[in-house]
Amino acid sequence: MHIERLQNNKHKTNEILIALTVKLEKETVTKSAILPQVLRRGNKKYINQLEMNKKLEEMYGANLTQVSTKNADYITIKFYLLSLANKYVPSKENIAQSSMNLLFNTVFNPLVENGGFKKEYVKQEKENLRKIIMSRKDDKQSYAYERCIEEMFKNKPFGIDANGLLEKLDEINEKNLYEYYLNVLKNARIDIYINGEDANEIVVPEIDFENNEIDVEEKFDTFENNEPNVVKESGNVTQGKLNIGLEIESKNKFANLLYSTVLGGGANSKLFQNVREKASLAYYASARYLRRKNVIIIVTGIELENYDKALKIIKEQIEETKKGNITDEEFESAKTLIISSLKTLKESQTNETAFIFDQKLFNDNLTIDECEKQLEKVTKQDVIEASRGVKINTIYFLEK
Repeated sequence: MHIERLQNNKHKTNEILIALTVKLEKETVTKSAILPQVLRRGNKKYINQLEMNKKLEEMYGANLTQVSTKNADYITIKFYLLSLANKYVPSKENIAQSSMNLLFNTVFNPLVENGGFKKEYVKQEKENLRKIIMSRKDDKQSYAYERCIEEMFKNKPFGIDANGLLEKLDEINEKNLYEYYLNVLKNARIDIYINGEDANEIVVPEIDFENNEIDVEEKFDTFENNEPNVVKESGNVTQGKLNIGLEIESKNKFANLLYSTVLGGGANSKLFQNVREKASLAYYASARYLRRKNVIIIVTGIELENYDKALKIIKEQIEETKKGNITDEEFESAKTLIISSLKTLKESQTNETAFIFDQKLFNDNLTIDECEKQLEKVTKQDVIEASRGVKINTIYFLEK
């Protein structure tokens, strides 16, 4: 179990994160998606949501949230609890410690009946997850983005949907989900982060089970297709969603991030200016750098008949950077945008905790300030060199 204490008085609240990280696998991803929702329903001390919420209300409106997220080739089951720092509590109650105890009970002391989770809770959360999976296509932009990743990473862990698979949902019951939970406790990497004024005073209870945690490592995928994989899918849309997955040869993450931002990271980016503004071919056009997989996903929304024109101009912008055609304004604007985003991370307790957790998880110990310094060192030539190793891997189009 890894414990990180981020002692500071920047906020009037303490935030505690308990994170369980396991391998991302088709056989277990659906259970990983439903598990935090079942655990949130109740534990041995507070057996239902009513009691849980009552306790949170007594703690001056503390907030407990849970989520299962995909991070590279892993799934992390996260529980956050945000509560007032003791200094600001009207009574003398140690809310900071109460928060840790409640969160610890939620994750490690679940409600168990007849050798499994409460049947009613599992049944209800299965139906909730079923609705989420079945409504996947409702948000066309998000759906197209995820489908592009699925096609690019087909038969690879990162291509698996973090919400799980519909065909696996019916197999889940209160017994095998509890068995999976015990397996998670045995094999997961367990992290506890305490961020706030009372970070050093909060006592973390000891776990009473053996944990042989997995080794978490960052691995970049290799792709075998020499030509782009083109996938067109009917989606009953009035606005086409053209997404493009780019491989990157360069391992210089800061140069790659800047390249992605020059390409599609803001109003001064090449995609925004040339595809959206000058050619009027897109409602939106941007690029996202996925640093843990070292790939870029271009996302655009276009008129259905503009597919060929938009694709042509996007390809031209990729080639322009390879030729070294990046203006000082494009470069400096991209750098300013990223550094501003990093500074903003420090203003949010949750975002700051999540960033530091992600860094430590993958043995990347650069702080936010150190990341800023590394970005400052990147030159325009570094970005041009990074762009020359970029290759289109997947073209995904959600059409009518």
